[in-house]
Amino acid sequence: MPELPEVETTVRELEKKILNKKIVNVFIESPSLIKRPSFSIFKKEIIGKKIIKVWRKGKNVLINLYPEKILLIHQKLTGHLLIGKWKKEDKKWIPVSENPYLKEGVNLFLRILFLLDNGDFLALSDLRKFAKIELWNERELLESKEFKEIGPDVLNISFEEFKERLRKKAKKPIKEVLMDQSVISGIGNIYSDEILWRAKIHPLKKIENLSEKDLKNVFLIMKKLLKKAILLKGESISDYRTPSGEKGEFDKERKVYRREKEKCYRCHHPIERIKIKSRSSYFCPFCQKYDPYH
Repeated sequence: MPELPEVETTVRELEKKILNKKIVNVFIESPSLIKRPSFSIFKKEIIGKKIIKVWRKGKNVLINLYPEKILLIHQKLTGHLLIGKWKKEDKKWIPVSENPYLKEGVNLFLRILFLLDNGDFLALSDLRKFAKIELWNERELLESKEFKEIGPDVLNISFEEFKERLRKKAKKPIKEVLMDQSVISGIGNIYSDEILWRAKIHPLKKIENLSEKDLKNVFLIMKKLLKKAILLKGESISDYRTPSGEKGEFDKERKVYRREKEKCYRCHHPIERIKIKSRSSYFCPFCQKYDPYH
């Protein structure tokens, strides 16, 4: 699932490509992805709208449409947004751009395409069809309970607020809390593992057993790692691609995620995997020692 670096990369690229463009048509291959409003109303309300802002809240891509609509896209597990040109042949969308990356298999599962007034499409490729697309009135979205419950962005949060919010989850494991979007927003499975490996903290260690020094270390590593991941345009170990269809380059910095039974880069002990809240967590049992009481 795209996390903050992938979503931020997507937003930055979209800003360059779709800002001030008008949506002139929409082609929907998987209507079930449209969660709000109904498909017929969605299409009627979005055609003719001008894109005036592209931003994000946590892992959500947000596209403001003039005068007061917001298109919300959560890419979920296998979704990613693309920019290019396609044509439909034999019920399939075929890339006709010169860009060779759009022909990669993972970029061919097009579920919704927005035709822009410059001839380009903004498209969502999503193998598993888990993505969520909603069209809101701006004020309704900003005042909605769901939106307000998204925690502070990890790139902007101060250490004092970070510490305070984590301390409220004292009995919970650090891995679970880092991934809780109501505590802080933007971190998922990949970067939580990478942060904790670098901090030498076991993913099951409870917040109450972490010192202020531990939390400060996690905070600093989190900021540094995510900024570097953005520069590298994210992690493409799975389905994520940038809007140009290219892979992100964070993989060369990946130290622990999905490296079960491989040697730890620090101590050469084998990496292990456990389940926390039904999510796989990768760690080094030697570097990230665990004592449930300390």
